[in-house]
Amino acid sequence: MKIPFKLFVATMFCWTISNAQEILWEKSYGGKHAEYLFDVLATPDYGFVLAGSSISGKTGNKEDANKGDLDYWLWKMDEKGDLEWQKSFGGNGVDMLYSVKITKDVGYILAGISNSSKSLDKKDDSKGGDDIWIVKLNAKGNELWQKTIGGKGQEKVSVIRVLSDGSYIIGGSSSSYKTRVATNGQINPYNKSEDTRGNLDYWIIKMKDDGSIVWQKTLGGKFVDELKDLVVLPNGNILAGGYSNSPISGDKTEENFGLGDFWLVELNTQGDLVWQQTLGAEAEDNLLAIEPTSDGGFIIGGNSNSSTSLVKTKGSRNGSDFWIIKFDKDKNIQWQETYDYGTYDVLTSIVENTDGTYLLGGYAQTEQKGNMNSKIAKNDKEGISDYLALKINAKGEEIWTKSIGSKGEEVMKKLLETRDGGYVLAGTSKGTSSRDKQSNIGGSDFWVVKLKDKDKPLKEKLPIEAFPNPVITFTNVIVGYEYDYGTATVYDINGRQLQQQDLKGERTLPFELVNYPNGIYIIVVKTNKEEHSVKIIKK
Repeated sequence: MKIPFKLFVATMFCWTISNAQEILWEKSYGGKHAEYLFDVLATPDYGFVLAGSSISGKTGNKEDANKGDLDYWLWKMDEKGDLEWQKSFGGNGVDMLYSVKITKDVGYILAGISNSSKSLDKKDDSKGGDDIWIVKLNAKGNELWQKTIGGKGQEKVSVIRVLSDGSYIIGGSSSSYKTRVATNGQINPYNKSEDTRGNLDYWIIKMKDDGSIVWQKTLGGKFVDELKDLVVLPNGNILAGGYSNSPISGDKTEENFGLGDFWLVELNTQGDLVWQQTLGAEAEDNLLAIEPTSDGGFIIGGNSNSSTSLVKTKGSRNGSDFWIIKFDKDKNIQWQETYDYGTYDVLTSIVENTDGTYLLGGYAQTEQKGNMNSKIAKNDKEGISDYLALKINAKGEEIWTKSIGSKGEEVMKKLLETRDGGYVLAGTSKGTSSRDKQSNIGGSDFWVVKLKDKDKPLKEKLPIEAFPNPVITFTNVIVGYEYDYGTATVYDINGRQLQQQDLKGERTLPFELVNYPNGIYIIVVKTNKEEHSVKIIKK
């Protein structure tokens, strides 16, 4: 059969731009049973933290025994994907870790759900069905405190964010009512302060850095409203979004368009609702990612199988497609676009690059060759999903696409830009060693892929830097090269030595400055390889 010349050229062009993006390395992590990854975080030392859950015991490259059913599992690795440390946390039930962030003290805050009672690592009793379980760690992954939050019903959590003052915003959902207890002096063990509006509501909680609740807000209509992402805007307000099939009711002031819609809400710093918008068409539209943009606006995305409407200008073409909408700083829609790659495309991440382009991440079910509507069709089994990365320009026009996978199923949960200018794609893989995947450990593994974008050069690492800087209490000095031994010394602006550490190859060096007056300090790192200094400003 002759292939039309135009189709041949188009096919070769798609293949070329896809293969122009180089896989630098890929790694699998897990035990002999099952691991599920939900989040990944770039760390100041150019490494990464993977967050998810594990049901495996001490097998494969998992070092801790299983504690209950599923446990929180945190994996800290260096820039090459090699293990630095790992931690497991769990009680006697199911503990699912969904979100991790770096805190102001350069530790970690974990957010997930738990139905475990007070047992093993779990220090609080279960409040209802699934509760929100927050765990605070130091920079080495050791627990500092934990908090169980919930009502008598079911709670979900999607994300936790760290505010500029060190406090936290938790984005989740709840089916719990405000719980009223008898007036006999007993303490109310539940945290829900407002009644549910429907079957499931958005539930947004602000916490202090010690885990105490500052305020909480329940938002929803009479049916299902499930929060999927939450970000902090430049003015300090909170923008949250997710899925809603509620009509005008409760807090929802706009009619639903179809079976399910995107629902955006904005809260001020006190937790008051100040704006909302519903977006969708006649079928299912599920918002999964929000990203603030450098122009003061924001971009949102998810998956949609809807046709066109007054809001949706381009209908889905082949099952469920990516649907992206860009807003300006005044919340006006600037442009929108749909992207079709397989029978079921799910967008999970959006990254804005420094040049104004965007990288979209998710996964797509591939199709057998012969269906020319699918851009990632292949000869393997139909319906198996691959990681998918898509780069677009500032107007939403496609620059390149990269699909990555094995002969099994891959579900990408998070894509992020790395400190050296590359990208990390992270999720869960059930595939054996095949195609892009070199190893398999258990039934499903954490699978991480480091990708180089050949359209931009990788950034060079500094030999020494400090994070955070300026600093309030303490900072971490990051050494950007390998060495064997040395010293790190803190001096004040007059050259007086204040403290010194002996070094044995550590790349992250913590320094406590809380007892020093505000001003300028110099930290000198002298090793057997090099000598460098960094200026620290204490406020």
